[in-house]
Amino acid sequence: MTKGGNGAIAMSTQLSESDKITSLQFRKPRKEDGANVWKLIKDTRTLDLNSSYSYLMLCEFFADTCVIAEKDGQLIGFLSAFCPPESNDTVFVWQVAVDESSRGMGLGKKMLNELLERKSCERVRYLEATVSPSNVASQALFKGLAKRLNCPYEVLECFSEELFPGVGHEAEPIYRIGPFER
Repeated sequence: MTKGGNGAIAMSTQLSESDKITSLQFRKPRKEDGANVWKLIKDTRTLDLNSSYSYLMLCEFFADTCVIAEKDGQLIGFLSAFCPPESNDTVFVWQVAVDESSRGMGLGKKMLNELLERKSCERVRYLEATVSPSNVASQALFKGLAKRLNCPYEVLECFSEELFPGVGHEAEPIYRIGPFER
């Protein structure tokens, strides 16, 4: 067991202070968002691209634990998450994606905060996510969350390289943050 953080995110620092998001809104996704979410994930070029069907399902059946971020009505961020059926005090964050035009402004952090403030997460005391060893941005995001929540985190083995079909997928250890207070 190693102390650490969790999740998948594509971010970089590219925007100046004058480029700050002015009309940022968060909302639950709708099934009509699925195609745009798929395109956003594809355009990150760093996150695993799942089938378009999976994003339609997330938007339709997991809307309470997924977050859409919009600027001037345009999709600029998506966070997918769900509460595992056997753990009513845990939310698992699957992917955090930020459009290239909005990276480096803390949007991933804002989407995590939006998620944790929702009624659907009122019983949540732990946040989990898997993060590959090379995904430094996601590691920083989840370690930062643990620090802001003033709670411990640990990094545990979850999905080894051998479990992934084909060649070239890194292991995905799990970051477990918590317990934290609401």
